[in-house]
Amino acid sequence: MIELLVSKTQSLKSDVLSGLTVALALVPEAVAFAFVAGVEPLVGLYAAFMVGLITAAIGGRPGMISGATGALAVVMVSLVAQHGVEYLFATVVLMGIFQVLAGVFRLGKFIRLVPHPVMLGFVNGLAIVIFLAQMKQFQFTDEQGVLQWLQGQQMMLMLGLIALTMAIIHFLPKLTRAIPSSLAAIVTVTLLVIGLDLDARTVQDVLADMTGNPAATIAGGLPEFHIPMVPLNMETFQVIVPYALILAAIGLIESLLTLTLIDEITETRGRGNKECIGQGVANVATGFFGGMGGCAMIGQSMININSGGLGRASGISAALFLLTFILVGSNLIEIIPVAALVGVMFIVVIGTFEWASLRLWGKIPRSDLIVVIAVTGVTVWQDLAVAVVVGVIISALVFAWKHASHMVFEIRDEYDTKVYLPNGPLFFASIQTFRDQFNPKMDPPEVIVDFVNCRVMDHSGIEAIDSLAERYEKAGKELHLRHLSPECRALLRKAGNLVEVNMIEDPKYKVADDSLA
Repeated sequence: MIELLVSKTQSLKSDVLSGLTVALALVPEAVAFAFVAGVEPLVGLYAAFMVGLITAAIGGRPGMISGATGALAVVMVSLVAQHGVEYLFATVVLMGIFQVLAGVFRLGKFIRLVPHPVMLGFVNGLAIVIFLAQMKQFQFTDEQGVLQWLQGQQMMLMLGLIALTMAIIHFLPKLTRAIPSSLAAIVTVTLLVIGLDLDARTVQDVLADMTGNPAATIAGGLPEFHIPMVPLNMETFQVIVPYALILAAIGLIESLLTLTLIDEITETRGRGNKECIGQGVANVATGFFGGMGGCAMIGQSMININSGGLGRASGISAALFLLTFILVGSNLIEIIPVAALVGVMFIVVIGTFEWASLRLWGKIPRSDLIVVIAVTGVTVWQDLAVAVVVGVIISALVFAWKHASHMVFEIRDEYDTKVYLPNGPLFFASIQTFRDQFNPKMDPPEVIVDFVNCRVMDHSGIEAIDSLAERYEKAGKELHLRHLSPECRALLRKAGNLVEVNMIEDPKYKVADDSLA
C-alpha cells in the first residue's frame, strides 16, 4: 500500500512531515475562506479535509494540495447570501459532476492552449494575491468593532517573528534536511512565544476577530453525510447551474495551471484529465458531507513541494492531520503565532514570483510582455479564471494579427493565363489581404489560383474562395482552383465546378468549420 502512495525515490517520512507543515498552514486559510463565502468555519475546514484527501488519493498530480480557496469563495458568497448554505452544498455537488464530465471527455488537454506569458502572469499575480492576503494578519478589531493596524511594539514583535521564521526556513536546509524547515520554523517560533510569554497574535485571536466570539474554536466532529435540503425542481436547477458551471471552470483552471507549474518545478508529468476527475469526485463527496468545495491551492502546494512532499502520502497526511486538529488538536493549533504562518507564506511568495520576468523588458516581443502584465494585473484585480481568459484572448489576437501578415502572393503569367500562388494561412485575419490581390476586370479570360503553398484554416477562408469564384463568374472569366484539400472542396458551394481535382497531389487536412461537424 505504501508503494502506491510513495514513489521509490520518495521518502514516506518527508511526505508525512511535509503534510504536517501544510496542515498547519491550511487551518487559518480554510477558516478565512469560509468567512469570505459567508459560511461557518467548519464548512471550510471540512472542505479542506475532504477535497485534500480525495484529490491526493486519486488525482493526477502527486504532491499537489487541494482545499477551500479564495477564488471559489468569492463566487459562492452571493449564492449563500441569496439562497442559503443548502443551495451551496447542492451547487458543489453539481460542480463536481461537471468536473468529472470534463475529465471523462478529456478536456484537460486544453490547458495546453495557455501560452507561457499567461503562465508567467498567472504565477506573478498569484504571488501578489498571496502577499496581499497576509496583510489582514497585521490588523485587528478594536473594542468598537473597527479594524485597526497593529501599532508600536505589537507591530515590531510581529515583524520580528516573521523575520525569524523566514530566516529559519532559509538557513536550516543548509544545516540539515531531516525535518522540513517550514515545520521547524513554526514549532520554534511557537515555543519561543510561549517560553518568553510574548504578547503575539495567535490563531485563536484570528478566530475571535472573524467570529466576534472570544471563545471561538476550530474544534468539531467528523463530517456527516447530508443530502442538501433544496427543492428538487427546475427552479432550483436554474439557480445552481450557472454557479456550478462557473465554479467548475474556475476550479479546473486553477488546478490545471497549478499542476502545470508543479510539473515544471519537479520536471515530472501530471495527468490533467485524471486530475479533473479527482477534483470532481472530491467536490461531489464534499457537497454531500457539508463542505464548501475546493480546488488546487498554489500556496500550500508550493509549501509541500519545498518541504519535500512529492508523493501522494503528503497530501493524504495533510488532510488527516487537519482532521486530527479538528477532532482533538484544536488547542495546539490555536496557540500558534500568526507571525509564523505569515512568514511561511512570505517565503512561498518569494518562491512563487517569477523574478526573472522583471528582466524580460526588451528581450521578448512587446506583445508577450503586455500579456504578462495584463494577466498579472487582472489576477490581482479580479480572479484567476478571468485573467487566464483575458491572457489567452490577447495571445490569440496577437497570433492572428501576426499570421495575417504572412499571406504573400506570387503571380505568374503563362501565355494567356494568369496564375496566382498565395503563400500562407488563409483564415479570418488574412482574407482581406487575399481578396485585395485579385482584379477580375483586369485579369485575362483564364485565371488559376494554386493553393499548393496556402492552407485554408477556417470557414472565413472558404467563404473568401466562394466570393472570389462569384466575382470571376460575374466578370465572365474562367477560374480554376488547384490543390485544395477534399474538405475544402466539400465546403465550397459556389466554386464546386471550378475546382481541379488531383487525387495524388491535393493535400489532406481538416478545416475548422461547423459544416463538417
